[in-house]
Amino acid sequence: MKDYIMKRALNAAAYILDNHSTIRETAKALKVSKTTVHEDLTERLPKIDPQLASKVRDVLMANKAESHIRGGEATRLLYRRLNND
Repeated sequence: MKDYIMKRALNAAAYILDNHSTIRETAKALKVSKTTVHEDLTERLPKIDPQLASKVRDVLMANKAESHIRGGEATRLLYRRLNND
Protein backbone atom coordinates (compact mmCIF):
# COMPACT_ATOMS: atom_id res chain seq x y z
CA MET A 1 0.00 0.00 0.00
CA LYS A 2 1.33 3.42 -0.91
CA ASP A 3 2.38 5.72 1.89
CA TYR A 4 -0.05 8.55 1.01
CA ILE A 5 -2.99 6.12 1.04
CA MET A 6 -2.00 4.85 4.47
CA LYS A 7 -1.72 8.42 5.79
CA ARG A 8 -5.10 9.33 4.27
CA ALA A 9 -6.77 6.32 5.92
CA LEU A 10 -5.25 7.18 9.30
CA ASN A 11 -6.26 10.84 8.94
CA ALA A 12 -9.83 9.84 8.12
CA ALA A 13 -9.93 7.51 11.12
CA ALA A 14 -8.61 10.21 13.43
CA TYR A 15 -11.14 12.73 12.11
CA ILE A 16 -14.07 10.35 12.63
CA LEU A 17 -12.98 9.44 16.15
CA ASP A 18 -12.34 13.06 17.15
CA ASN A 19 -15.59 14.45 15.74
CA HIS A 20 -17.90 11.40 15.66
CA SER A 21 -18.62 12.51 12.12
CA THR A 22 -20.27 10.65 9.28
CA ILE A 23 -18.55 9.38 6.15
CA ARG A 24 -20.07 12.29 4.22
CA GLU A 25 -18.82 14.90 6.71
CA THR A 26 -15.38 13.31 6.81
CA ALA A 27 -15.14 13.25 3.01
CA LYS A 28 -16.06 16.90 2.82
CA ALA A 29 -13.53 17.88 5.50
CA LEU A 30 -10.70 15.87 3.91
CA LYS A 31 -11.69 16.90 0.36
CA VAL A 32 -11.99 13.36 -0.99
CA SER A 33 -14.96 11.33 -2.18
CA LYS A 34 -17.31 9.41 0.09
CA THR A 35 -16.30 6.22 -1.69
CA THR A 36 -12.63 6.87 -0.93
CA VAL A 37 -13.32 7.47 2.76
CA HIS A 38 -15.52 4.39 2.96
CA GLU A 39 -12.89 2.20 1.27
CA ASP A 40 -10.11 3.64 3.45
CA LEU A 41 -12.02 2.91 6.64
CA THR A 42 -13.58 -0.45 5.85
CA GLU A 43 -10.95 -2.14 3.67
CA ARG A 44 -7.58 -0.47 4.20
CA LEU A 45 -7.64 0.57 7.85
CA PRO A 46 -8.14 -2.99 9.22
CA LYS A 47 -4.92 -4.00 7.44
CA ILE A 48 -3.04 -0.98 8.82
CA ASP A 49 -4.32 -0.90 12.41
CA PRO A 50 -7.01 -3.44 13.43
CA GLN A 51 -7.61 -1.87 16.86
CA LEU A 52 -8.17 1.60 15.39
CA ALA A 53 -10.41 0.06 12.74
CA SER A 54 -12.55 -1.49 15.47
CA LYS A 55 -13.04 1.89 17.17
CA VAL A 56 -13.92 3.54 13.88
CA ARG A 57 -16.37 0.72 13.06
CA ASP A 58 -18.17 1.41 16.36
CA VAL A 59 -18.63 5.08 15.43
CA LEU A 60 -19.80 4.16 11.93
CA MET A 61 -22.32 1.67 13.29
CA ALA A 62 -23.67 4.28 15.72
CA ASN A 63 -24.02 6.74 12.84
CA LYS A 64 -25.82 4.13 10.78
CA ALA A 65 -28.22 3.41 13.64
CA GLU A 66 -29.02 7.15 13.92
CA SER A 67 -29.29 7.86 10.18
CA HIS A 68 -33.08 7.52 10.07
CA ILE A 69 -33.36 10.19 12.76
CA ARG A 70 -31.12 12.62 10.83
CA GLY A 71 -33.08 11.96 7.65
CA GLY A 72 -36.41 12.61 9.35
CA GLU A 73 -35.08 15.83 10.87
CA ALA A 74 -33.89 17.04 7.47
CA THR A 75 -37.29 16.36 5.95
CA ARG A 76 -39.04 18.16 8.81
CA LEU A 77 -36.84 21.23 8.32
CA LEU A 78 -37.45 21.18 4.57
CA TYR A 79 -41.24 21.21 4.98
CA ARG A 80 -41.01 23.86 7.68
CA ARG A 81 -39.03 26.07 5.28
CA LEU A 82 -41.47 25.45 2.43
CA ASN A 83 -44.49 26.31 4.60
CA ASN A 84 -42.94 29.54 5.87
CA ASP A 85 -42.27 30.90 2.36
